[in-house]
Amino acid sequence: MESNNEEFLENDVQSLSSIFKEALDSYNRITNSDQPTNSPDVQVDIKRTMKVLEKATRLVSLTDTFSRNEGIDEVATNDLQYFLLPALLGSLSLRLTSGERKDIVDVAEIYFKDFLNRCNDYGLSNYQFRDKTKENMSRDNTEFEQLEMAVNTRANKIQRFKEQKELKVKLADLKKNMENEFADEEIKRNYFINMIKLFIHEAIDELNSIDMEKPILEHMANMKKDDKLQPKRLPPPPLKPIIITRDDVQKAVYGAGYPSLPTMTVDEFYQKRVADGVFPDPNKKPSGPMSLQQAALAGVSLDQDEKEEEEKEKLVEEDDEEYIARMRAKDEFKDEHRRGWGNRMNRS
Repeated sequence: MESNNEEFLENDVQSLSSIFKEALDSYNRITNSDQPTNSPDVQVDIKRTMKVLEKATRLVSLTDTFSRNEGIDEVATNDLQYFLLPALLGSLSLRLTSGERKDIVDVAEIYFKDFLNRCNDYGLSNYQFRDKTKENMSRDNTEFEQLEMAVNTRANKIQRFKEQKELKVKLADLKKNMENEFADEEIKRNYFINMIKLFIHEAIDELNSIDMEKPILEHMANMKKDDKLQPKRLPPPPLKPIIITRDDVQKAVYGAGYPSLPTMTVDEFYQKRVADGVFPDPNKKPSGPMSLQQAALAGVSLDQDEKEEEEKEKLVEEDDEEYIARMRAKDEFKDEHRRGWGNRMNRS
């Protein structure tokens, strides 16, 4: 049983090199592609390449390729390339467009930190991971110390940029030598170590970008929570300017001069107001009491004095007993109660 497992492991180790080469070639095609990252073809390639890199990572774990107790000189030349596994996975993770961005960023951060941690263990880098307690303490630093930190950070960025440029030139030369079938082990070793150093710079840049992106993602997540708690309001309809014109001739003129603005004649404007229920329909008789504005718009006169006078004259002409008695009682009351007699102005 043990011999079968050993054979299985040996076969996997033999294929590990070809699996990693396939994944690295695919990674280079993706990063150098002219297609947009969010295109379906590129996204399929990213996910497929990540699966291949994950398979290679599992195989490296089974073989115990790396150990914290050994130095970089003790690592076999062919195994140096496997340092890049978490860095490649982190870089591809950030290119994914499906899923929550916060989850993608968190996964990429884990990959980059794992890569830099291993490089620190083997003396390939001296990256200092940020401590939250120290980060909180640094906020209380003096203005001079903060300025000094900013200057040092800028100087480090410039230095790293120069080193990245030099490493790219070296890698281009070493890659030409690697294509030679008679390339010796020293050339291969220098090629892999320079590639690791280049990815160290890229991993640091990506972690800095993640540190800036995380607060934005957290702020957006909090805004989404607030939106869920509050009822959604429909957006108000956009305002559209309307030019009111007197007749069709003016409408044609204004329409030609301002083709982007809708125009109306007075008659069209009135008909629209009638349809909206703002103005009364002239074809329908009004029912119930009307205001002065409604009566004016409907063409109805509210002058009640003329009607009352006509009714009085009619009653007098017809000798209406009830009306005559009421008017006599009214005259007698006026005679007995002179105007102003009841108002003593608080005088006794």
